[in-house]
Amino acid sequence: MSEIKPYVPPEKNLAEFTVVAVGLGLLLSLIMCAANIYVGLYAGMTVSAAIPASVISMGVLRGLLRRGTILENNVVHTIASSGESLAAGIIFTVPAIVLLGLWKSFNYWETTLIAMAGGVMGVVMMIPLRRPMIVEQKELVFPEGVACAEVLKAGDRGGEDMKGIFTALGWGMLFKALISVVGVFKGTVEWGFRVGKTGLYVGTDVSPMLTAVGFIVGWEVSLLVFLGGAIAFVGALPFLAHGIDFSGGTAEALMGVWDAKIRYFGIGAMVVAGIYSIIRIAPSMGNALRTAMRGIMGLEDSSKQPRTERGITGRTLAGLLALSMVLSLTVYWMMTRSLSTTALAGVLLFILGFFFVAVAAYIVGLVGSSNSPVSGMTICTVLFTAGLLVVLGYTGKAGMLATLGVAGVVCSAASTSGDICQDLKIGHIVGATPRALQRGEILGVIVPAFIIAPTMTLLQKAYGIGEPAREGVAALKAPQAVMFQKLVGGIFNSGEIIPWNLVGIGAAVGVVAILIDRLVLEPRKTAFRLHAMPLAVGMYLPWTVTFPILIGGSIYRYVDQRSRRRGDDDFTRQKVIHRGLLFGSGLVAGEAIASILIAFLIISHVPMPWMPASWMSGGLWLDLLSLAALAGMMSLLVKKSLRNANP
Repeated sequence: MSEIKPYVPPEKNLAEFTVVAVGLGLLLSLIMCAANIYVGLYAGMTVSAAIPASVISMGVLRGLLRRGTILENNVVHTIASSGESLAAGIIFTVPAIVLLGLWKSFNYWETTLIAMAGGVMGVVMMIPLRRPMIVEQKELVFPEGVACAEVLKAGDRGGEDMKGIFTALGWGMLFKALISVVGVFKGTVEWGFRVGKTGLYVGTDVSPMLTAVGFIVGWEVSLLVFLGGAIAFVGALPFLAHGIDFSGGTAEALMGVWDAKIRYFGIGAMVVAGIYSIIRIAPSMGNALRTAMRGIMGLEDSSKQPRTERGITGRTLAGLLALSMVLSLTVYWMMTRSLSTTALAGVLLFILGFFFVAVAAYIVGLVGSSNSPVSGMTICTVLFTAGLLVVLGYTGKAGMLATLGVAGVVCSAASTSGDICQDLKIGHIVGATPRALQRGEILGVIVPAFIIAPTMTLLQKAYGIGEPAREGVAALKAPQAVMFQKLVGGIFNSGEIIPWNLVGIGAAVGVVAILIDRLVLEPRKTAFRLHAMPLAVGMYLPWTVTFPILIGGSIYRYVDQRSRRRGDDDFTRQKVIHRGLLFGSGLVAGEAIASILIAFLIISHVPMPWMPASWMSGGLWLDLLSLAALAGMMSLLVKKSLRNANP
């Protein structure tokens, strides 16, 4: 790869870190953070804010304010995506503390400090890696970063794209309101069928958001997630449900088996997939750590460097790293009230944090932030930390809090560092000043940290997180948080009795999938690969989530194939997919934002739904009407993607 020539030359000074750019970036950061908290707790995965934030920013700066440069737009998207990645890091672990009963609710300052410490650590530990990873490592291609840079450079199309994403946002909010507020459609359509002494379950959430998530992650990932769901619901569930009591309803009984048993089946697969993902990237880990050490050893005053090489260094960097450690030690003391536990947790944090920050940044450079195995890194962190604490004699509440406290900060640091590494690559391509982006990134992880606890508290009160569904309200499933609850609770014997036989069977399925991929598919260089982590996630998620994700992935494949059959060139085909991604991102943001607003109505005891109860008991015809409405939204996604595609 040849040296990249910045879009804005180093000698050219454009407006960049302005009050307007920072203000807009922080506003979008708060919105993206809150929305991704909901999406992650609902679906177990989050969506990248980089491209949507770039489009919205360009539309506001250029379209509404009639001002703004590409460098200002880059600062906006960098700050916004930092908030999104912070949410992705925190929702995996902190809800598990509440589910274990260690906290009665989301303690404000502890939650805020975990997020803030992890976010700042992710930024600070990434800064020395900027030049070695982004400029010197030629094997790191940053596929998503390059795509986002092209969006920024094509800013003159921002007005049209902004209209599309806001249209989708409106549709997403309207659809969610029709389900939860008005009650015209059902939120979930499900059926259970008796087959001898067991049964089969079929169901789907009526959610444009989930189908849009499927479109965003693409055909291969969505298919793997669905195949994992099929293994669990078609293979394991009928076997484990044999002979159970179906008197309370077939679908309800089958989902009771899923909640009590299939979750552990999925945990086994996810643990194997997480460990394998780390083993798989072991050579990259070595390169990442060596790169990190070179970056740290090469710290120097960059004031005499070209503008595009000036970053935060020296005392400021050391001070920020010290701040992140102080924040971490403070929260560990607040959680455990033990100096020895706090000290041990701090040592583990620094080692694991540095390790996984370097790894996460390196992997994002290889495969993009959407494919970074943060879940696997967090699983490994939990297992290593918990195992060491148990060996050293820590048990009960202190051990669980220390484990999840370390995991929370490390997960946040790894998630934000990967996203930030990508943002710095985008800045390198467009000719941004690294120092401006790094300052924005620090603000982008500090400010949203203050809304995470209130947002999760609101969602917990309104919907419930990882709990049984309430009457008339679908609980947020929080798959990773529930997994860590059961895993940590079982390790520290907190009353959680883990059926290790089911965990072992799930692990065996994960091993078989890995062997098939390595021994059969990889040597043949097939287009389809049996990647373990999305398959394991599908085994863990309820089928009502995996099915609409498959629909979205199928739409992605249809749109791509339709564009190819029409003879569209590569540029036009990418434009088609780009429009679909923007519209899908708008649907995700719209439904997520509406769900947060509706949560205020729920906790305010506003009666919902507004339609009479007789409408909600409509039976099969209402199920079909709800599915038809979802199909209509998906046809709109296809239409928005393919419109005016011919050059």
